[in-house]
Amino acid sequence: MTTIVPPKERVCERCGRTDVWDDDAGTWTVVTDDEGERLTGDRFCLHEWDINGTYNPLEGGA
Repeated sequence: MTTIVPPKERVCERCGRTDVWDDDAGTWTVVTDDEGERLTGDRFCLHEWDINGTYNPLEGGA
């Protein structure tokens, strides 16, 4: 059986913003630092996420 496994983290290659997937909310959320500050990167950035052709969402096999 093949399972589709979505990414759990993504990083913008332009501004460094890091998001993680929140299963409870069903959406991406911005990572916070040790002091609770949200690491949003550049608010005017057109984010270029690091999910590319090397990422394989398929797990298992037939």
